[in-house]
Amino acid sequence: MYGIDEREAFVSRRRTTSMSLPSLPPGWRVWNEETGGRVILAYRPDVFNADAFPAACLPTIYVTNGSPRRRPGAGSVETDTWQVTLFFEPEIEATTTQYDSREAAVAGATETAQSFADGEIDYREAYQIPREEYFEKLDELIDHEQGER
Repeated sequence: MYGIDEREAFVSRRRTTSMSLPSLPPGWRVWNEETGGRVILAYRPDVFNADAFPAACLPTIYVTNGSPRRRPGAGSVETDTWQVTLFFEPEIEATTTQYDSREAAVAGATETAQSFADGEIDYREAYQIPREEYFEKLDELIDHEQGER
């Protein structure tokens, strides 16, 4: 949906804003929220920040009503359907769910973040070529944050 350059721009900005979401699970942050529009959630931007791991490995959840097609300009065409997509990298899409309204999609994004935090999403399954060091770090972070609850 979004290219590496666009995603790295989000990572380098480390931009957070307040959001009309219920509280997010441990590790998840609001990265960007457009009033009445797109929302981006990021998981542990302090870890996946290009120092220890490539910035493109930052797990993100996108809430958008743009076209889900992966072609230039497609995301700028608004639709009546909202999508919630969890990415592990720009080309590694773990889940996509569609909703009829932004409010339902925002609730769905929170549920997706919670499922991730609870270890219910198998990130290994999304990869054709495993990134073992990345998986080990995700395992460590998720296990640690589950222990803090």
